[in-house]
Amino acid sequence: MPPSPPPFPLALDLSWLWTPLLLLTLGGVAVGRIPRWRMNRATIALVGAVGLILTGALTLDQAFRAIDLNTLALLLGMMILNANLRIAGFFRLAAGVIARHAGSPTQLLAWTIAVAGGLSALFLNDTVVLILTPLLLETVFALGRHPLPYLVALGVAANVGSAATIIGNPQNMLIGMASGIPFLEFAQRLAPVSLGGMLLAWGVIRWVYRRELALVLPPRPPEARGRVILYRPLLRKSLIAAALLLAGLLIGVPIPLAALTAASLLLLTRRIKPERVFVEIDWGLLLFFAGLFVVTRALESSGLGEGLLQAMRHWAQGGVPALTAAAAILSNVVSNVPAVLLFRPLIGELADPQQAWLVLAMASTLAGNLTLLGSVANLIVAEAARSRGFHLSFGGFLRGGVPVTLLTLAWGAWWLGG
Repeated sequence: MPPSPPPFPLALDLSWLWTPLLLLTLGGVAVGRIPRWRMNRATIALVGAVGLILTGALTLDQAFRAIDLNTLALLLGMMILNANLRIAGFFRLAAGVIARHAGSPTQLLAWTIAVAGGLSALFLNDTVVLILTPLLLETVFALGRHPLPYLVALGVAANVGSAATIIGNPQNMLIGMASGIPFLEFAQRLAPVSLGGMLLAWGVIRWVYRRELALVLPPRPPEARGRVILYRPLLRKSLIAAALLLAGLLIGVPIPLAALTAASLLLLTRRIKPERVFVEIDWGLLLFFAGLFVVTRALESSGLGEGLLQAMRHWAQGGVPALTAAAAILSNVVSNVPAVLLFRPLIGELADPQQAWLVLAMASTLAGNLTLLGSVANLIVAEAARSRGFHLSFGGFLRGGVPVTLLTLAWGAWWLGG
């Protein structure tokens, strides 16, 4: 494919910079930072995208066309819904369910997995762990329990549960938009994977962390907080909006339109200032996606991209086990969202594209449990725990993450390949 025209008339031939820029951007996205620079995944993706445009890897018009507005609209709509639920106190109610069923360590573990996994199937998993982590720690500390198994369970369950639906996590949203698989059909195929995966996670964590589960620590008094306010009118309205969203998805309303309709209903209000909702939105995630769309489009047309596509094509055509392994490995090398974007051009070539999309959704999500760095949800749990005095170490998470990942991937591949 010939190089794209330069972005301005007197531009030099800077095509030799494309490969270093792509490698630096993808590497930075995978690690989450660039040494000595205050940059996160969102800024790395944006700066990399702009650099590729300036060096002629693609034009500004091609970059704009590469951005999938359907996915961004879906993300925005879900974030607005989640923001209203959070303001209304919905997630604190969910944490209360966990606390009320903490009769024994294994019951507390089971309810942590059930609530985190169930909520993550309907709302973004990153939002769920961001809100539930400090609330779970309050319960664990008050009961004198060791936090490690419960924090691992929270991160793992959020990832496993989010695999069940198109709206559970960002990579599933990408796949839902690219594949056109109806919401209900997607859930029918992947919800059993999530349910079985949560059971496996409970069994593995209960066994691997049995010493921590049996350990009793001195209870800590809960942090001094203001009175918990449950905003009942907003809670009712938010739950109605969520129900309408699900109803729209089930009857076949375009997924982004259903999400934006629910969001618009919540923005029609006389009580909540828009600024209070908008400050809850993860604008960095939207920016991250926009930049990644541009970067992967440039990668597809570069020499580096051609070689990578050939290697991935071999794995993608090897059946469900091979595609599962390839997606899981790539998701841990470059992160799950870039992995899905890299696989996207190949899926249409396969004998059963729909099955391949589902396998990709399953594997890219479950692979995030391999290490503490495997998913944003895991990192959120670790950071929230650190800010409250508990260090969730890489090795501590790895003890449970590796067996959970291997077993759930095997279960998912068997289910989807059967």
